[in-house]
Amino acid sequence: MAGLTIGVIGVGRIGEYHAGVLAGLPGVGALLLADVVEGRAAEVARGIDLASATDIDSALAGADAILIASSTDTHAELLHAVAELGKPAFCEKPIAVDLEATRGVVAALDAAGVTVQMGFQRRYDPAIRAIRDRVVAGELGTLYLVRSQTHDPAPPPFDYIPHSGGIFRDCLIHDIDIVRYVTGQEVVTVRAVGAVLGFPEIGEHGDVDSAAVLVELSEGTLGQLSGLRHDAVGYDVRLEVFGSGDSVAAGWSPRSPIRSTEPGVPGPADPITTFWDRFDAAYRAELEGFLRVVAGDEEPAATPADAYEDLRVAAACDLSLRESRTVALEEIA
Repeated sequence: MAGLTIGVIGVGRIGEYHAGVLAGLPGVGALLLADVVEGRAAEVARGIDLASATDIDSALAGADAILIASSTDTHAELLHAVAELGKPAFCEKPIAVDLEATRGVVAALDAAGVTVQMGFQRRYDPAIRAIRDRVVAGELGTLYLVRSQTHDPAPPPFDYIPHSGGIFRDCLIHDIDIVRYVTGQEVVTVRAVGAVLGFPEIGEHGDVDSAAVLVELSEGTLGQLSGLRHDAVGYDVRLEVFGSGDSVAAGWSPRSPIRSTEPGVPGPADPITTFWDRFDAAYRAELEGFLRVVAGDEEPAATPADAYEDLRVAAACDLSLRESRTVALEEIA
């Protein structure tokens, strides 16, 4: 039996990576690559077995399933097209950076009965999933506190900042999502603070380079989120959960990019410096999961409805930072 034909829309850095992984997975028969940059799809296709270059309309029409890894401002339009075609899809986050457009896409997908898996790869990270499993099993008891952080080794290109949606919608959206996923609770209130401490160019675009959020969850658990656009040691993404039965963490290893000042404790000899390095297993697992979703064997770990709820929380953080106050999620439509 012939394998699936998957249309990959957008073959920049992440799209090329996804295409390379898909080409090596059982059940994939062909990849149709498309990109708005002339010649890019053909260039990528030459280096990937099963891949051929085409245009976006042909990829949408000719594929059994669609993977969207194009620029953020194209996601909503492409997902509307997916809804009209009735084809399952994978879409990198976000659907859009504003709530109204995101809500419209979710409604269209729901009305069409189309299944879409959102690209929140941390939900497929083995260590994070192990924490989630222990929470579900009750092994952590009452959850007191959850901490999540994303500290990047360097800021993105400064010309990206005006189109990013800001640090909460672009960076800390992953931490918002994983706190909801691991605890099984929804965010009730947020109190966000932020500062421009190292990169005035980011501040000139109305964003911050350092941010922290105190979160109250629906069952009373507290959350602490932090995001830094620059970490001098490397790419430091961790999740910690403290409960009445146990305290556990994901992202701690001899390679964790942080230096202990305890006597005799060596610093990381080979610190993690890229998100590829930290989340390679998660990226692969989420694409394996996508194939099972397409086959109807499982539901997506992250749905468009999750993406919308995550964006509501990020919007609440923006409002909290702007008005220097605690914001209840009920204030966000």
